[in-house]
Amino acid sequence: MIAPILLTLITGSLFQVAVITGNANEFVWLLELHRGKFGWINLEMVYPFLNAFGLLAIASTGIMMWWQRRPR
Repeated sequence: MIAPILLTLITGSLFQVAVITGNANEFVWLLELHRGKFGWINLEMVYPFLNAFGLLAIASTGIMMWWQRRPR
C-alpha cells in the first residue's frame, strides 16, 4: 500500500533536485518511474489510483487506531 506513495515521493523529490542542479536530462528515468512507467510495464493510467488508495488506507487505519486508543 505504501510503496507507490513512497516511490512517488522519492522519485519526484530526486528529480526536482536534478532540475535545480541542471542535470534533468540525465535523470529522465526518475520522471518515468514517478509517472508509473516501469520498463515494459506501463501503469500511467492506474498509478494515481494506487497512490490515492494507499493514502486512503493509511489515513483510515491511522484514524481507526487513534479512535481505539483515545480515552473514553
